Amino acid sequence: MLQSVALLLLNQVAQPQVKIEIQGNYRIITANGIPDHATGQFPNRNNPNSIAPQRYSFRIPAKPTENETATPLRHQDFGIALNGVPFDPLTAEYWNRDRSSGWNEEAIYKGVGGLGIDNANAHVQPTGAYHYHSVPKPLISSKNNMIQIGWAADGFPIYGPYGPSNAMDPKSPFKTLKGSYQLKEGTRPSGPGGAYDGKYVQDWKYVHKSGDLDECNGRFGITPEFPNGTYYYVVTEDYPWIPRNFRGTPDPSFQRRPGPPPGGRGRGGGTSHTHNGSTHSH
Repeated sequence: MLQSVALLLLNQVAQPQVKIEIQGNYRIITANGIPDHATGQFPNRNNPNSIAPQRYSFRIPAKPTENETATPLRHQDFGIALNGVPFDPLTAEYWNRDRSSGWNEEAIYKGVGGLGIDNANAHVQPTGAYHYHSVPKPLISSKNNMIQIGWAADGFPIYGPYGPSNAMDPKSPFKTLKGSYQLKEGTRPSGPGGAYDGKYVQDWKYVHKSGDLDECNGRFGITPEFPNGTYYYVVTEDYPWIPRNFRGTPDPSFQRRPGPPPGGRGRGGGTSHTHNGSTHSH
């Protein structure tokens, strides 16, 4: 009942709009960022922002290529879901509200409810931009099929957390794919101190082949959309949830630029989150 009311209220704001088309060597994605599923209540105690239509226009390579070294994600969208809602893994929250400390808080540390996160693992920026921080559960219809849920800024596809145990054999047993990151041992040497518990980005380290995926939270394999194989990313149920590195070269249209609420190509303005009544810039 509550979800139905939330969806009704959402549809009174605007109807979801998304268009994906190939133009030359690029895939052009335009959207208003309104999700096509029920959301949590916004504003809420930990997120005082209301969902509002955006004007997104992203451009990604239609035939992306892998680079020898990974490109770290900066404070920008990693990609966009097929329903036109961005994947935005990083937050603007830092220990003691001090960006210079380097201790960047994780949105999913406390799960649903932390930083106003709803059951779709999403919340809202001051501009009204609704965005995902982890697996967008409403987009995952089955645990027994590979489901493409979006496109990354470098052009490679993004899939949900379930896939074949053998990446090159789509008929091999399905499993919940795991990232290859683990909590560090010991205590933090500075900043908040205390034991590494996952609250901060810096609490985690990449451990080669400790999971199913590489440092970009991806792998090469056969998918329903790419029967000849492709590199693809996975949004996982554990850290890093949404990838923190690119295997290819992200298109500049995903970079945030200062200015008024989104208009024109890319994310435009909207470079901050507001939680618990405080505004922090990305």
